[in-house]
Amino acid sequence: MRKIFVPFMSLFLVFLGACSLQPPEWAKSSVDHDSGDIKFGLSVSTLNNPFFVSLRDGVEKEAAAQGMEVVVVDAQNDAAKQINDVEDLIQQGVDALLINPTDSSAISTAVQSANSLGIPVITLDRSAEKGEVATLVSSDNEKGGEMAANYIVEQLGEGAKVAELEGVPGASATRERGAGFHNIADEQLDVVAKQTANFDRSEGLTTMENILQGNPEVKAVFAHNDEMALGAYEAIMSSGRDILVVGFDGNEDALNSIKEGNLSATVAQQPEEIGKLAVQAGIDVLQGEEVETSMPVPLKLVTEGSATGTE
Repeated sequence: MRKIFVPFMSLFLVFLGACSLQPPEWAKSSVDHDSGDIKFGLSVSTLNNPFFVSLRDGVEKEAAAQGMEVVVVDAQNDAAKQINDVEDLIQQGVDALLINPTDSSAISTAVQSANSLGIPVITLDRSAEKGEVATLVSSDNEKGGEMAANYIVEQLGEGAKVAELEGVPGASATRERGAGFHNIADEQLDVVAKQTANFDRSEGLTTMENILQGNPEVKAVFAHNDEMALGAYEAIMSSGRDILVVGFDGNEDALNSIKEGNLSATVAQQPEEIGKLAVQAGIDVLQGEEVETSMPVPLKLVTEGSATGTE
């Protein structure tokens, strides 16, 4: 009897495992995707950053304009929480997932879970390393890093000593902005310090304080986002030094700082446009239309002259 029982239990457990991939019946979508009655799940890396607040706003505005529902969750820059959040959205029966990854590698398991259930995934601003993503809607981060480096060369000349504040380790935006910056900087500038400040303003301040103490010759800093750039500027002001600061994103605080002659420049993105295009891509995918694997959104270098209209 035991010999029969063991194989039977093994088959039973395999059956249960297969069933566990499916959301409960009450959570399964019965939506006609041509009807406009679509529910999106949006997972944002953090809503403690103005850029991602604008990205969320772009999603919500476009979804509202299309008469569609959006369920928004905030990962709070916690990769494990984001995976759980996405699994919860799947259980709620969303028709498509819009994901702004905290960590491009870690999010892969959640993307693969959605893939196994036939739920399309669109990533925003940052990519996922594994799993099937219908499209990535983002700025050309590598190009933006090059724009920042070229601006510093134009302002200070070749060979200037510069520092770099990096974003969250593991985020594709961190890798791509850094790669673009070094495409130029490794040939035309002298990068004497490079440290992560996790896309955070307070960490940007403390990290820049440490860099200044060990590198008094620094003439410019490139921060992978505006929040870190604004923190770095506070540290520079406290030190009494005159250092060029370039950020990335184009958020409202940074643009105001540039107008006031504080931050030198920012590589401005269009987060609301990213959100809008992600919703439109999601609709297209759900209705069986083909979309490009990447949807680039234009960047613009904003300086004091362009911010104040004097250029």
